[in-house]
Amino acid sequence: MKLVPVWIYIENGTFLEAKSFGVLGTKIGEMNFNSAMTGYQEILTDPSYAGQFVVSTMPEVGIVGTNADDMESSNIHASGMIVRKINANSSNFRSQKNIINFLHEHGGFGICDIDTRYLTKMIRDNGSKMMVASTEISDKTALKAILDAAPNRENIDYTKQVTTSSVYVHKLARWDEASLSYRDAKNSLNKKVVVLDFGVKKSILSELCESGLEVEVAPASTSAKSLISRFKNGEISGVLLSCGPGNPLILKEAIEEIKLLIKEKLPMLGIGLGHQLISIAHGHSASKLKFGQHGDNYPVKNIKTGSVKISTQNYNYNVSESVCKIATSTHINLFSEAIAGLKYNDSPIISVQYHPEGGPGPHENRDIFQTFVSML
Repeated sequence: MKLVPVWIYIENGTFLEAKSFGVLGTKIGEMNFNSAMTGYQEILTDPSYAGQFVVSTMPEVGIVGTNADDMESSNIHASGMIVRKINANSSNFRSQKNIINFLHEHGGFGICDIDTRYLTKMIRDNGSKMMVASTEISDKTALKAILDAAPNRENIDYTKQVTTSSVYVHKLARWDEASLSYRDAKNSLNKKVVVLDFGVKKSILSELCESGLEVEVAPASTSAKSLISRFKNGEISGVLLSCGPGNPLILKEAIEEIKLLIKEKLPMLGIGLGHQLISIAHGHSASKLKFGQHGDNYPVKNIKTGSVKISTQNYNYNVSESVCKIATSTHINLFSEAIAGLKYNDSPIISVQYHPEGGPGPHENRDIFQTFVSML
């Protein structure tokens, strides 16, 4: 395993040297830490991580390798992954290639042999930081100039980079441990939902199929007018607004379209970015967190039942508490005490900030999909 030097400049002036195990080049992104102990392949291929360097708090990464079945999308979307130690010797019966070959195949950027605890504490204490990493440029001043000239991440519409370019139907349901394959979708309910793809994960689509729905995935720019027409004609039963990357406040066109869906009372489920967009479309803003919530070990409490479940989360923005004037808070994040789920009072709309599909992570929050089905 041959590693090459990589130089890192962080916006607070920190300059570091480490090793690169992915493709060569220069990459810019926002540095955030992720507390998941497993699931690095799912994290890298989750479109919600577009524009982010993911610092893994797990000290050693790569031991289970990678495989085609665990892809959350067709490619790597994270700017890069940063790990303490990389293990190229994968040891898992499902592994098809090691993490290094995987990154090279998909154009992924990898950094290792660096103190990830130091980086995690920096983010925890001072907030998320923009950074540039390069295997080509070793001069601190030159790297600073590149980072200074980069566009503000908060003004980049990453959904345009990750959304599907054409409509398609997802035909696979939940993963079956016995056969080690995905079950075929059955459409047992004879109902169709449209997923507006702001950066959807394959696991979410599979959970919808597992619920008995026919699942059509459409570009994020799909007009509300067309969806409303299809709903009134009985062609579709509801809409899911998917998770996705970036700043929800700049998605002005999407917000205006969602307002129309709300007005017509289409049944909707929002996840992640979709959760934020529904709140904003109702006139209640969102604010950026100091360093967000990224990992698969976040406790979420169901306010009605009092039960606590562990969830997967990846977000940098919280919805405003003022949304509770028009909606009921159904779930709360026990780490941050932020709103984690909403049920709108006068509309057939629910939303969650966390990832109920758990890819990667626990699967105990899948009941949200059944709640959505009951609304259709």
